[in-house]
Amino acid sequence: MTASDSYLLLRALCDELARCGLKHACTSPGSRCTPIVLSLVREPRIRCWSHLDERCAGFFALGAAKATGRPVAVTCTSGTAAANLAPAVIEAFHARVPLIVLTADRPPELRDVGAGQTIDQLKLYGDAVKWFYEVGVERATPEALRFVRMLACRAYFTAAGQPAGPVHLNLPLREPLVLEQPLPEDHSGRADGEPWVRVDVPEPTPSIAGPHRFDRAVIVAGAEPESETTGPLLGAFAAAAGIPLLADPMSGARRGEAAIAHYDALLRDPGFVGEHRPRFVFRIGDLPTSKPLRAWLAGLEVPQITIGPSLRWRDPDAVVGLHTVTPVRALLAAASGGQMVADQSGWLQSWRAADAAATSAIAATLGERLSEPLVAAKLGEWLPARATLYVASSMPVRDLESFFPVLQAPPRVLSNRGANGIDGTVSSAFGAAGAGEGPVVLLTGDVALAHDIGGLLAARRLGLSLTLVLLNNDGGGIFHFLPVAGEGEAFEEHVATPHGLEFSHAAALFGCGYELAQTVDQLRGAIERSLESPLSSLIEVRTDREQNLELHRRIGEAVQAAVSRS
Repeated sequence: MTASDSYLLLRALCDELARCGLKHACTSPGSRCTPIVLSLVREPRIRCWSHLDERCAGFFALGAAKATGRPVAVTCTSGTAAANLAPAVIEAFHARVPLIVLTADRPPELRDVGAGQTIDQLKLYGDAVKWFYEVGVERATPEALRFVRMLACRAYFTAAGQPAGPVHLNLPLREPLVLEQPLPEDHSGRADGEPWVRVDVPEPTPSIAGPHRFDRAVIVAGAEPESETTGPLLGAFAAAAGIPLLADPMSGARRGEAAIAHYDALLRDPGFVGEHRPRFVFRIGDLPTSKPLRAWLAGLEVPQITIGPSLRWRDPDAVVGLHTVTPVRALLAAASGGQMVADQSGWLQSWRAADAAATSAIAATLGERLSEPLVAAKLGEWLPARATLYVASSMPVRDLESFFPVLQAPPRVLSNRGANGIDGTVSSAFGAAGAGEGPVVLLTGDVALAHDIGGLLAARRLGLSLTLVLLNNDGGGIFHFLPVAGEGEAFEEHVATPHGLEFSHAAALFGCGYELAQTVDQLRGAIERSLESPLSSLIEVRTDREQNLELHRRIGEAVQAAVSRS
C-alpha cells in the first residue's frame, strides 16, 4: 500500500459521492483523517465546512441535511473523535436524517496493542446506523476503483432511501498520510458524468375509490420527511374534507381553515374532550410533543391509522390498527382526485370555535409583556415564509407547539426531536444556515446554548449569519413543571441547575452581535436588524422560571373558562 493508492481510492469515493448528489461535508482536524479530509476538500463539487471539534461537526452536518433533504458527509480522525459523533448519529437515525459518516481508523495491526488514539471503531454506532462497512484502501487496482465507486453509490442511496438515516464507513489508513507526488488523472468513472450505480424507486400511486366521507375524523400531523411539500397539501385537504387538523408546527401543516392551533390547551379540558370524541384518527409523521395530545390518543378506542412513506413504529401506546406505507402527497392527491364528501355535521366548526376562544383567552392572558410563550407566538407572526425557525428541545419546542399561530404561509420549522436531546442545537442551526436557503432563526433556552456554546464558533470561522433568540431563565425551566420541583434546595441545585452566565460575554468571544430585548418592540426590532445583517446575532430575553410556571397555569385556566362559555 502507498499513499497514492489510498488517495486514488478516496478521490474516486469523493467523486462518486459528488456524482450521486453530495454537496456538503463537514471536517474536523486530526492526523489519521488527513487523506479523507484532503480528498473531500479537493473535490470541487463538495462544499467542505471546517470545525474544531467533532460534536459540532456532526450536528452541523445534521442541520445541513435537515435543511436540504440530501445526505451530508462528516469525517473525523480515529479514537474518541469518532465517539464524539455518536450523539449526532443517534439523532439522525431517530429523526430519519441522511448522513454519511466517514471515520478514519488505525490499520488492523495497530488495534488492541496499545497504539495511541485507537479504539474499537467496528460498528461503533451499533444499531443507530442503517449500514456499516469497513473500506479497504490498500491497492488502487481497476477492480478496487470500480468497487469503491459502487460502494459510494450504495452509501449515498442507502442514507437517502426511505426511511432516511446515517450510514457509517470506517476507513483504516496506514502511513504515509500525505502524498509525495501528484496523482495521475482519474478516468475510472463513467464518461457521461453519471453515478456508477443509479437507484430508481418509482413512487406508488395509491388508488382510492370514491365517494369517500370523513365523518368526525381528526388528522394529527407531526414532523415527517416530506413536511415542506406535504404541509400545504395537508392543510388544503383537511379544509376541503372538513377534518380538524392538529398539526405540530414542524409538520408545515399548521395552516388553512381546518388547522387547530391550541389543541394542547383544549385537550387539557375534560369537558371539551368529552364532547369531541372522533370516530377515526389519521396520524401523519412523528407524534407531536404535546403530552395531553398523546394521552388523548392513547385513551381513544377508535380506529387509528398512520400514513407515511416508510414503515415507522410511532405507537408507544399500541393503539394504531393500520399502517399505510405510501408517500403522503401521493395519498392526498389520490384522495383529492376522487369524489370527496365533506363533513357537514358541524364537527370542524366546533373545533374551530373552541380554538378561537382559546386564541382570545391566550392573547388576553399574555398581553404585551415579554414572556417565553409570547416569544414563541410572535416569532410565528414576524418571520417570513422563506425563513427557517430552528427550535431547541425542552421548553422552547413545547411552547412553539402550544402558542404558534395558524398561518397561511408559515416559516419552516426544524428541531432535533429524533432523540429529543438538547445537545448540538446551535451547531445544527448553523448547519441549516450554511446549507439551506433563506434566513435562519434559532429559538433556544440558556441550558441548550451553554451545552453547545462551542457551536457559536461557526459564526466567525465559517462566516455564517444566524439569529439566535435566547430565552434565559438561568436554568432548566421545564423541570418546574415536574413533580421533582417540590424537592427544595436539591431540586434547585441539581435539576434546575442555575448557572449565572452572562451571555453577552459569549457573544463577544465568538464574534456575534448582542442585544438585550426587554419589550416586544425591542425584540422585534432586534430580530429585524439581525435578519438584514450578514453577521450572526444573539438576542437575549430574560425570564423567571417561577413566573413562567405561573403564567402557563393562568393560561390553562383562562382557556378552560373561555371554552366552557363558547
